[in-house]
Amino acid sequence: MELRHLRAFLAVAETLHFARAAERLGVSAPSLTEQIQALERHLGARLFRRSKREVALTDAGTLFLAEAQPALRQLERAERIGRQAGRGERGIVTIGFAASAAFSGVLAACIRDWRRAHPEVLLRLQEMETVPQVEAVAAGEMDVAFIRPPFIAPPGVTALRLLRETLLIALPDSHALAALPAIAADALAEEDFIAPDPERAGFHHYTEQLGARGGFTPRLAHRGRDLVAVASLVGLGLGVAVVPASLRACVQLPGLCYRPLSGAPILADIAAAYRRNEAAPAARDFIRQLRQAAAQFAGDPA
Repeated sequence: MELRHLRAFLAVAETLHFARAAERLGVSAPSLTEQIQALERHLGARLFRRSKREVALTDAGTLFLAEAQPALRQLERAERIGRQAGRGERGIVTIGFAASAAFSGVLAACIRDWRRAHPEVLLRLQEMETVPQVEAVAAGEMDVAFIRPPFIAPPGVTALRLLRETLLIALPDSHALAALPAIAADALAEEDFIAPDPERAGFHHYTEQLGARGGFTPRLAHRGRDLVAVASLVGLGLGVAVVPASLRACVQLPGLCYRPLSGAPILADIAAAYRRNEAAPAARDFIRQLRQAAAQFAGDPA
């Protein structure tokens, strides 16, 4: 039994007229009659009683109709979903993100735009550190990772820079340097620094970059699980920290303030890592949208 046989049967059962059913299906009346006869032979049952005046369902036809209607609807739905999946309009996209990447708004903007354009695609998001994210992308367990470079790309994985933002110094609001409009790197040489755990976050190396600019080796007094934990420790007066500018808009705590660095800014990137030869249509579409987002966010650092 073929799908065309079901469609032919339903057209006749709903119109009880072979000529009108043939017109609905766009086939000739003899062709439609042949399809109905083939279906009856396949089932071993007469589905219609035909006379010169009328066409009526047999008892077998009535029972078959009750099952055929929902079956055809389900098959047509499956066909429609399959076509949508092939166009990237359905499916699942698995996304990982570093917590600090969420502060900038780039993740939220990408998700919002994607949901608006692809409401039938299921998104699964998971917060995860940069290195495990990249490993999951390489293993095919995750489609896209929003990360803080630098990172070592496994074979088959590439990255697209989405956003570049400036770095600030987070410090206790009671600190003497908090009275300055901007802070020179070498003025921080004697400070205790707080940085994210290098095993969990991709941001710790910017503390070393600041020290290189100021001509000193930063003294790491405390480590936090992520940038929110780092900001909390700074607010408690335990040290200073290098943080992205986007953190200032998201994390305001008692005892905490932010100041820019004097001189040329130190810049931090947010990137998306993904497989170069992605096969899944929905994931490919998401990556195409990321390229558009990268062009939208390009420009002067935040």
